[in-house]
Amino acid sequence: MHHILRGLATNPALPPELVDRLISLADDDNELAWYLDGREDLSRTQVSAVAARAEGSAVSLAYQGRLTAADIDPRAQPYAALALLDEGAGPLEWARLFAADPVRERREKLAACPGLPCDVVEMLAADPDVRVVAELARCTTAEVAGRLARHPHAEVRRAVAANEATPPAALAALMTGEGLPGPTHCLVCDREETPFVHDPQCPRTDCDLLPGASCDGSHESTVHDIRQAALGNPATPTEAVAGFEDDPSMLLRQALARRPDLPPQVCARLAADPIPGVRADLADNPAIDEALIRVLAADSDPLVRREIVLHPRVPLDVLVQLARNTRIGPTLLPRIADASPAELEELAASPEPAARMLVAQRRDLPPEIRDRLADDPDAKVAKSIAPHPGLADGQLRAMVEHHGIRVLARAATNPDATAALLEDLTRHDPPVQKMFRELARHPRATATALLACLADFQARPKAAGHPALPRSVIVELLTDEDERVVEAASANPSLPTAVMADLVRRAEEVQG
Repeated sequence: MHHILRGLATNPALPPELVDRLISLADDDNELAWYLDGREDLSRTQVSAVAARAEGSAVSLAYQGRLTAADIDPRAQPYAALALLDEGAGPLEWARLFAADPVRERREKLAACPGLPCDVVEMLAADPDVRVVAELARCTTAEVAGRLARHPHAEVRRAVAANEATPPAALAALMTGEGLPGPTHCLVCDREETPFVHDPQCPRTDCDLLPGASCDGSHESTVHDIRQAALGNPATPTEAVAGFEDDPSMLLRQALARRPDLPPQVCARLAADPIPGVRADLADNPAIDEALIRVLAADSDPLVRREIVLHPRVPLDVLVQLARNTRIGPTLLPRIADASPAELEELAASPEPAARMLVAQRRDLPPEIRDRLADDPDAKVAKSIAPHPGLADGQLRAMVEHHGIRVLARAATNPDATAALLEDLTRHDPPVQKMFRELARHPRATATALLACLADFQARPKAAGHPALPRSVIVELLTDEDERVVEAASANPSLPTAVMADLVRRAEEVQG
């Protein structure tokens, strides 16, 4: 019954009186409120009723802006109140209330909220639990972050290093250690006798130390994490990261490779890194120039080459060359999305099928280019252009006749595909299972086409939720063995209202 109720809760055709009855069945245990709180048609009264049934939904509704401070008692629903504070919509008195809350998780959540009063910030900065202070350090203002950079606990410093509001001078000091006293504590030595290395396969269920966390008195794993966070922080000065291209830590070199402010000499060193992951992160970096793009395009590792394919400034000749041997899939590449009209014409007229395939992924092509590619003799090009809006029924049928199963699924995604074509696709011999999955969500799919889709295991749930499915079939699917199908059928807006009412009545009887 749970799957039926979840489907009904999201059914856009569910009458308001049945929504009210579902709300009365909701609680934190059955997750029904979570499905209901996403309904856009809830009245103010219904929103308040859903929030009262489950605090998880109260939190969600608060973040959606559908609850106000007048709707929430912070003592009865503390996390919903904290959500409003996080959105800047809660009274500041609530912040003072939660700053003294005995539950650490609430103080930690408060510490991440913006615009806190100065006295609350000072209370949180002096909190006895370092996790609260660290959360404040991660989100606070430049002035407070600068102070917390000198905090004796390494975990707080790690949070400061990730805060983009932290002053550049403080970030540089965290990177190098210069001008700061060393930390005196970390989470490892807080809990374990040093030296200690946390077993990645630690069997303790109550242990939340990170795998490999270690401390020999120098808090080395957290110091490493401080540098990694600072390397990933765009506010860290470029000069402070110099020299890390040769650091023995692969993770630090990867973090460095992602920075968009790298000097050319650092990029060149990273391009020769022995670890493919470092080179791949560099290949994704907008800072690299054309010469380095060409170097990385010839890399021996396919992950590196794929990142170059995705680079927004890859030269077209390099892109076409890589496209011959790189699995790209049905993806509009950034460089193709930004191509000029002249470049599109050049690619579409190329004798190289890989070039034509790339441009065929655009969905805003001029009609003359679109139609030329629709007649392309290469199946990969036809497959790429098949979903393009504006293609006529005859063009799509010609594609299917010429290329067969290679274009069937993509033709089924075309927004202008006619109902007759979609029905004909279901009768294609041999069939293509992926085509049924695409067709099952097509807005023009007919009852005949959808009934054919029900025979496919993966298409069946999608077809069960399609409003064009006959009502009698939708009702039958409410008893299907597949729970996904049951939920989709109960969410189908074509489900008869009388059936909806009967399902709710049965649920009320079961609940008591």
